Amino acid sequence: MANGLTGEEVALRGFRFLRSRAGDALAEIGRVSLLIGEMLQLLVRRLPAFRLLVQQMNAIGVDSLWLVIVVSLFTGAVAAVQAAYQFTAVVPLKFLSAVIMRSVVIELGPVLTALVIGGRVGASIAAELGTMKVTEQIDALRAMGINPVRYLVAPRVTAAIIMLPILTIYADAIAIFGGFVVAVNVVGVSAATYMQGLREYFYLKDVMSGIVKSLFFGGIIGTMGCYYGFQTEGGAEGVGKATTGAVVTSCVLVLILDYILASILFRVVFA
Repeated sequence: MANGLTGEEVALRGFRFLRSRAGDALAEIGRVSLLIGEMLQLLVRRLPAFRLLVQQMNAIGVDSLWLVIVVSLFTGAVAAVQAAYQFTAVVPLKFLSAVIMRSVVIELGPVLTALVIGGRVGASIAAELGTMKVTEQIDALRAMGINPVRYLVAPRVTAAIIMLPILTIYADAIAIFGGFVVAVNVVGVSAATYMQGLREYFYLKDVMSGIVKSLFFGGIIGTMGCYYGFQTEGGAEGVGKATTGAVVTSCVLVLILDYILASILFRVVFA
């Protein structure tokens, strides 16, 4: 070969590389599991301080509401336009609102909200905790006898789990409204027909499935942000890497967990 390596040597190096990456992945899973285990143990003993919890709920939920409104409004509008195009000469437009509603509450609402919040909140948490780590503020908390997992991790993860379902409900309602505006003013569906479809094809299990998903998504976003923040090393460059890692990992895990939860909810729980 051009570089002087035989095929057997290349295969051996490739195997060693894959083994190394698999070992790193298992180590990451182990560290995340330890963090989650310690946090759950602390939460069982005592809930986070109410003041800290409210602060994080405001930062995660209230400060993200404007972003959720914009994304959801145009998500519903796009869903209406695309559904109307696909329904042409195939399905009566009276089913348009039902398709928008069910696609939003089951999939688009919880998943897009989680991805948006994961990008905003996951990056914020990782940057904040990463900066505290590289400036040794977390070590100072330990020196003062304050458990950083209880003081920093538990409030953020708990707040994310609480606020994601609330934001998802807002996102569902706004997306359906956006679909209504487009369906009535652009597609030509009457308001009465749109509302009739919503009433006839509304199922509580669809809404509950989205809320259940969002609970898990909130846990992922909060946990990944805190984990990467705690693992930050190397000054400002390390903070940037931690922020990127938190966002990427959160988004990937949200999509993977979405498939797993959908399979469980619609094949087992709501079957």
